[in-house]
Amino acid sequence: MKAGGNSARHADWPDDLLAPVSTLPEYSRLWIAFSGGLDSALLLHVAASCHPEITALHINHQLQTNHQQTEQFCRDVCERLGVPIVVEHVDVPVSDTAAGGLEEAARNARYQVFERCVGVGDLILMAHHGDDQAETVLFRMLRGSGVKGISGMPESRSLGKGCLYRPWLALERNRLEQVAASSGVSWVEDPSNVSQVYDRNYLRHAIIPSLKKRWPGLLRRLGRSASACRESAELNQRLAELQWQSCSDKGRLVLAKFRVLSALEQRNLVRWWLQEQRFEVPASVGLDQGLSDLLNAAEDRTPELRGAGFSLRRYRGHLYLVPDVIVPKGPINLPPNELTVWGSWQLRLISGQALGTSKNPSPPIRVSTRQGGERVRIRPERPSRALKTWLQEQGVPPWERAVLPLVYRQGSEGEELIAVGDLWCSDQYSGSAPVSGWRLIVERDFD
Repeated sequence: MKAGGNSARHADWPDDLLAPVSTLPEYSRLWIAFSGGLDSALLLHVAASCHPEITALHINHQLQTNHQQTEQFCRDVCERLGVPIVVEHVDVPVSDTAAGGLEEAARNARYQVFERCVGVGDLILMAHHGDDQAETVLFRMLRGSGVKGISGMPESRSLGKGCLYRPWLALERNRLEQVAASSGVSWVEDPSNVSQVYDRNYLRHAIIPSLKKRWPGLLRRLGRSASACRESAELNQRLAELQWQSCSDKGRLVLAKFRVLSALEQRNLVRWWLQEQRFEVPASVGLDQGLSDLLNAAEDRTPELRGAGFSLRRYRGHLYLVPDVIVPKGPINLPPNELTVWGSWQLRLISGQALGTSKNPSPPIRVSTRQGGERVRIRPERPSRALKTWLQEQGVPPWERAVLPLVYRQGSEGEELIAVGDLWCSDQYSGSAPVSGWRLIVERDFD
């Protein structure tokens, strides 16, 4: 911990720090991400000097031995400044640390809290500076990132219902250190920041200082490169948006139109599609091979490109982005007047009393997946048909048929199929005043 006195007044802060913080985009509520470290502590003091109402947000990851002392330090600083503070404790999932390391797992947990706390129109300030930007660009280059990754951290971006803003990206860390020391700002050192076991710390302590000595303008050069990559990434995104409008139909890609694009445009469009749906884009080699299979495999084949939490699949001239869906292993009973989740579907059985009609006893209803041999009677005056044939006629892809919720009413003469997912529901259980006195509602999560 660095010792210090009271924070400087508004007029005492140097303009290169004060100006970016005092002139912010419009907001409903101003948050400051406050870790207790030098950068965020200085940002909190400067923001408190020029904004009448701010709220500090401290995330306690409970990973360091001094996490309790750090939390108390943050509370004490805010009390001295008269700034309200919100403290959130998070448990970093151990299972997440294998994929991207402890740093990335902690970051993901932290940003989940930010998204939850930031309300509509709110702005949250983070104290990232030019050294952080250079570190991010180099780190992503070493991971083999494309132009979007190498574009670094944007000055602002949407976050949950609000916006994240980084006012100090143009400043170097040594400048912040100078101002903090001369102004008597206190902060806490994170013990993990000195360990070069972590990749970012290795870049920060072993690589970037040497690069700065060799190329004194390193941060400016990397900043220009990041800016150029950001422009390219924005152009790629705009191109993908335009091509999506011309190549898509009902959330699917039309293969005949998609094939007309160059291989480069195809990859760009699929990357954009995955990112829009918040899926991780597979490595270039896997993406190239997967797209080749989807485009070139024989018609009787069922190629797919699998990724983390999703798959790309082909069916009847279209490419589908299919999220991984988990449904109950066996049949379940559908309780009345309660929401039941079945994979991507939500089911509700609403009583006649709620509908304003006579209250009949709750019918015994169960939900199941296809077992084979099912038949459906779409119209009472028509004979029943094989469900498999009817689903094919409706253009329901095979993978969706396997998890589609089938709703049955159990009666004295056996079971009666009364609904097939959100595709069909018996007149007995649909409409504003169903004959049975009970209304069945089945919706997809994107409806």
